[in-house]
Amino acid sequence: MLGRTAPPQVSPDEDTVRLVRGRFARRQWTRRWLAWRRLLLVVLAVALAAGLVWLFYFSSVLAVAGATVSGAPGADALQVRRAAQVPVGTPLAAADLGAVTARVERLPIVKSADVSRSWPDRVRIDVTERTPVALVARGGAYSAVDEHGVLFRRYARRPAGLPVVRMGPRAQSDALAEAAQVASVLPEDIVAKVAHLNVRTVDSITLHLHNGREILWGSADSSADKARVLAVLLRQRAAFYDVSVPDQPVIRP
Repeated sequence: MLGRTAPPQVSPDEDTVRLVRGRFARRQWTRRWLAWRRLLLVVLAVALAAGLVWLFYFSSVLAVAGATVSGAPGADALQVRRAAQVPVGTPLAAADLGAVTARVERLPIVKSADVSRSWPDRVRIDVTERTPVALVARGGAYSAVDEHGVLFRRYARRPAGLPVVRMGPRAQSDALAEAAQVASVLPEDIVAKVAHLNVRTVDSITLHLHNGREILWGSADSSADKARVLAVLLRQRAAFYDVSVPDQPVIRP
């Protein structure tokens, strides 16, 4: 038809070049995007880590507000809290729990302490207190002693249910520890009968009962066996019992 021109013809070679260039451009853009995305992720990760470090170690948002104490009643809990010297205002993550533990375990009443972080703002102190097995009379008062011979609490009056340890003039601290081991293995029914334990040396411990009977115990070795033998011997009337060698007990009228 007259007056119309035919569209320019594109050769197959030009189409191929255009297609290749398009694919190359897309690959280049994809590579750049992946590189920028990696960089962006790194920047975000660094920013997040820095933010967390600031939040946990430098800000006051998660600072120590105080301590919670378990395992110690009333006045003992107050004593533990004072001894702990928890660093109020210090970021909780930066609080020196080892130092808190050491201060708490220096208290005589504390056998062991487990100190941990209680988020968001508390230091938790779990205390195991010493258990009294006997008493030592000192200065007009009584001091409790645990099974290891550690003195840890004072009483103005003698508590019921605990025997008294009387130390000889030459008895050392190791002798007190031996006597405490003896007291810790005595059955309750025998403890109720014991007026006091007389300790001369680590090998010379004697039990004196309320009814005047006397029991030579010897050392703390084989105390469990001695306690079993004594429970049987006490069924027989006597003034003196010797269980220092549990396999060869002796009774004297």
